[in-house]
Amino acid sequence: MSALVHLDRISMVYGRGVSSVRAIEEVSLDIAKGEFIAVVGPSGCGKSSLMRLISGLHPPLAGILTVEGNPVKGPLKSVGMAFQNSNLLPWRNALENVLLPLEIVEPHRSRIRTERKQYREKAIKLLEAVGLAGFTEKHPWELSGGMQQRTSICRALIHEPDILMLDEPFGALDAFTREELWCTLRDLQAARGVTVMLVTHDLREAVFLADTVYVMSSRPGRIVKRCEVKIARPRDLEVTYTPEFQEIVHELRHLIGRGGEGAH
Repeated sequence: MSALVHLDRISMVYGRGVSSVRAIEEVSLDIAKGEFIAVVGPSGCGKSSLMRLISGLHPPLAGILTVEGNPVKGPLKSVGMAFQNSNLLPWRNALENVLLPLEIVEPHRSRIRTERKQYREKAIKLLEAVGLAGFTEKHPWELSGGMQQRTSICRALIHEPDILMLDEPFGALDAFTREELWCTLRDLQAARGVTVMLVTHDLREAVFLADTVYVMSSRPGRIVKRCEVKIARPRDLEVTYTPEFQEIVHELRHLIGRGGEGAH
């Protein structure tokens, strides 16, 4: 079966001429439909650049990049994205923030006026699924950081994307809230079967959530390790204290500490 996302020796630069910066160097990887991958590595190694490439927000310099077998030539409607900052619109309540992509992305944009009731019900169910029942009418300033991120993830999922891209989504949260949201994301992904790409600095987060963890080298970013996480699902937080889990985390930390040098 062909991969949902296929990268073959992809390179990427920012800028032109003498001022250009090579962000990614000959990266090859496949993401299967329904797979949860995490990308880790030192700061500035190109993790977020890789996400921009796959979502079609930045063109590659060289190599082959396809999604569902088709070359990526521009921004993809089949991608939902959430970031470290929730970026919720302050004048909209949680429900209205979640509905926003449906006002932009076709075919929903053409339907939302006549089918708004159905779309609202869908958004409310999604918010309830992440523990926000009773908070749908609250504005961002009335929500905790964790609630804002839950809302942001719902907004990224509302148009039923094939791929959910998460760029350090829990990085600004306290440890307890972060772990709580790991479980929320775990359950959402299991229920919906959406393909997920997570960029994170948190190695425990990567190992807990992902099927496969990719380690990138210092810039220009290269894939220096593909690590399959063979810990049975569903995983609960207790697994993070097991020797098996800790061994994977320590291996990843060691690789990143060396900048990926000498890894295979």
